[in-house]
Amino acid sequence: MDERILLIGFDAPDAAALAERLPVECVAHEMLPKIVVERGHLFVEAPRRARYLRVSRVVFHGIFEHDLDFLAGLALWGGPCFPNPMAMMDCRLRLPCLVRALKHTRFGGGPRGFASPHGEYAAEVESVAKWGNWHCGENKERFAGSWTATEPTLFEPFVTGEAVRLVIVGEPRQIRLAGPGWLKSVHGGWAAFMPADPELVADTRAVQRGLGLDIIANDYMMSESGPYLLEVNHIPSVTCFPELWQEYMGVVAAWVARGVVAAPTPAG
Repeated sequence: MDERILLIGFDAPDAAALAERLPVECVAHEMLPKIVVERGHLFVEAPRRARYLRVSRVVFHGIFEHDLDFLAGLALWGGPCFPNPMAMMDCRLRLPCLVRALKHTRFGGGPRGFASPHGEYAAEVESVAKWGNWHCGENKERFAGSWTATEPTLFEPFVTGEAVRLVIVGEPRQIRLAGPGWLKSVHGGWAAFMPADPELVADTRAVQRGLGLDIIANDYMMSESGPYLLEVNHIPSVTCFPELWQEYMGVVAAWVARGVVAAPTPAG
């Protein structure tokens, strides 16, 4: 079979730009497509055509509402996928991912709290409640006093300082997160690159190794008492800065080149 790469989760212009960097045919789906794993082979629905195509590699990007089982399907297939689908599956749920990361970071801070639905948590200091499995500032709220959970909720103290992200796609890069309110983000016109802190680089690499992630972005709060790990992004945004996007495409192209067997030269 000829090589064919499935690109998932990229906007059409980004998918086209990435496909131009790759040496084989690509089929792109912006949202989660229908797939079939059959006798060790992976098939995906063809865009705009009522048939399925066999694919030999997958490049996955983004977070979708119901993607955990999809990632499990890719892991079950066991073929070449970037990033590693087993690690993505293990890190997809935000709370379990953070709990795993706390075993590998130096900057976990003090104990965090948890409440099941309808459980009431009493905070001694101003705190933050986090629930759900979205990132980018979703499902977070500051509070003082007590909080009654409506769904499984993580609690941590509200930490002041400078919010930063340490991204490892190729070379480590540090981004100053910013925004008009207390919820800082990599998106928008305020975020910017800054010199990478060697301690954060080492810590992020330790978390990356511990979780088996090919790429990672750790969010930290740089407080007066030192760094505090806020969140692990198992599929970091790579299109927010042109430099990061170019680096990501280069990493994916190198990954594909290592595994693609060149077609034999015709005799004669």
